[in-house]
Amino acid sequence: MHKKVTPLATHLKPVYDSASYRLSAVSELKELGRYRYLLGQLIRRDILTRYKRSVLGVAWTMLNPLGTMLILTFVFSNFFKSNVLHYPVYILSGLLVWNFFAQGTNASISGLVWGGSLLKRIYIPSSVFGVSAIGTALVNLVLSLIPLVIVMLVDGAPFYLSMLFLPISILLLTAFTLGFGLFISSLAVFFPDVAEMYQVLLTAWMYLTPIIYPESLISAKWMPVYKINPMYWMVKMFRLPIFEGRIPSWQEFLPASAWAAGMLVVGWLYFTSRTEEYAYRV
Repeated sequence: MHKKVTPLATHLKPVYDSASYRLSAVSELKELGRYRYLLGQLIRRDILTRYKRSVLGVAWTMLNPLGTMLILTFVFSNFFKSNVLHYPVYILSGLLVWNFFAQGTNASISGLVWGGSLLKRIYIPSSVFGVSAIGTALVNLVLSLIPLVIVMLVDGAPFYLSMLFLPISILLLTAFTLGFGLFISSLAVFFPDVAEMYQVLLTAWMYLTPIIYPESLISAKWMPVYKINPMYWMVKMFRLPIFEGRIPSWQEFLPASAWAAGMLVVGWLYFTSRTEEYAYRV
């Protein structure tokens, strides 16, 4: 009597395929909430891995913008004769915003590429990589506020009550960066050259934003062009309470809020519309 041979494939459990499990924008958000523990672990891993072999460790988060600020202050004060009062505070407040944006969006791109292999094996919400990248950048931004306070004390800059507005400024910046990070990382998956082109764009974008030079140097005819730059508004929201000692007016707050909310919605919708393809594109 011969035993019936069962094909080996019938004994194997199917491997979960994230690419076959498409979620709507709302469902993706709910799944992200369910995987919040993983999100926290990814942020923790990113911070520890980045500074694991460094003697000063996480202190570099504070020393990097501080060092850049010192160099720029020396160059602009001595060679370009900048007369901006409390110029170190002016530069550092802009650099913190820009570093957060650049670090967060770059990490969103690399995070999704790195996570592609995992998406082929187990179920993970694709958005967890981009959100964790922004979370890591946010931790670094909060730590970077320490050298900002130190520079203000050393430079004799006043501390204004308007600085209580900063959490709202950071919230707007985080929303915009998350939306843009999700959008650009999704593009980079389908068009790999986008990641390289983005580095060139970042350099140009930084110099087209009044971070290291005062806004007063911008001529009136070019001002409308600057005002269509979303990072102009993000820097302004952060800098006004610190440097000028006032809360942004409605004419300043509304454009920043529109950019932040609009980019977050567009980035999230675009990212979640392609989730089933990421596993096979990276």
